[in-house]
Amino acid sequence: MAIISVKNLKKNYKRVKRKPTLFGAFKSMFMREHEIIRALKGISFTVDEGEILGMIGPNGAGKSTTVKILTGILVPTSGKVNVAGYNPWRDRVEYVKNIGVVFGQKSHMWWMLPPESSFKMYKELYNIDDKDYKRRLDYLVDMLDVRKVIQTPVRNLSLGERIKCNIVAAFLHNPKIVFLDEPTIGLDVESKHRVRKFLKEINKEYNTTIILTTHDMIDIEQTCDRVVVIDKGILRYDGELEYLKKKYAWDAIIKARVRKPVKSLRMNGVSYTKKDDYNLVFRIDTRKASIGNLVNRIAKYGIIDLTVEEPSIEEVVRRMYNE
Repeated sequence: MAIISVKNLKKNYKRVKRKPTLFGAFKSMFMREHEIIRALKGISFTVDEGEILGMIGPNGAGKSTTVKILTGILVPTSGKVNVAGYNPWRDRVEYVKNIGVVFGQKSHMWWMLPPESSFKMYKELYNIDDKDYKRRLDYLVDMLDVRKVIQTPVRNLSLGERIKCNIVAAFLHNPKIVFLDEPTIGLDVESKHRVRKFLKEINKEYNTTIILTTHDMIDIEQTCDRVVVIDKGILRYDGELEYLKKKYAWDAIIKARVRKPVKSLRMNGVSYTKKDDYNLVFRIDTRKASIGNLVNRIAKYGIIDLTVEEPSIEEVVRRMYNE
């Protein structure tokens, strides 16, 4: 059953045209010209209860605008939105009790106080009883490994620690729906893994519906059931990630540094260049070869360092657009 329904959603912004010359800038002080920016051009989609939906697209595509409308921060130009039975911008007071939100690097906590003080404020704001609050907080801080920092002033936390504490705050009141806009931005590899694991577990445990926007394909691959692609305010794709990857993200770059010299390594669907016998760059067509099999072949030479680079979100969208 759909918990989110979006129909023909449009959002226009009016922006002052900036003149390139000094005279033009002076003239615009008295005679302003405006232009209309069409951020969303009539997108429609639904999200089922308990689903994890990935929303991807290049910068300026309309992802954040969509999330801000779904959370009630922005009012659309036209279109219909229903989230858990509420109109997000008209029923905002009651509606926000049912959602959690994380906007990347924007903190939801008091800068001068430790996160625990903000958590206690949210406890009172959402009227969480003492027993549920303690149980929920213990679960969240342990899952995200922030117990050691929740009594440290927010201003003294690293970016990764602040983001994880923001995620704790978003899930503290056990919301039906959580919107996460770039939640892993600035996190190290281990922290990203922990956040992804947390999202999967809390979704399974509490049937929480999660909307995730990101530029990281691994975030999408490891957490999402379904993906939508937005580009220039238009919904380009809505479906399974596996189909999207097979059609538009079928290659990868693998950089390897090894202990033993590599004179030759032949494999169908794989080409490579060598800086020298110990440093190689492979390009793999995943429709013809497996990354796992290639890594196993490389491992025979003793891997010192290895990285895998998949096509970026921008590259996937570019391929879709050029099709």
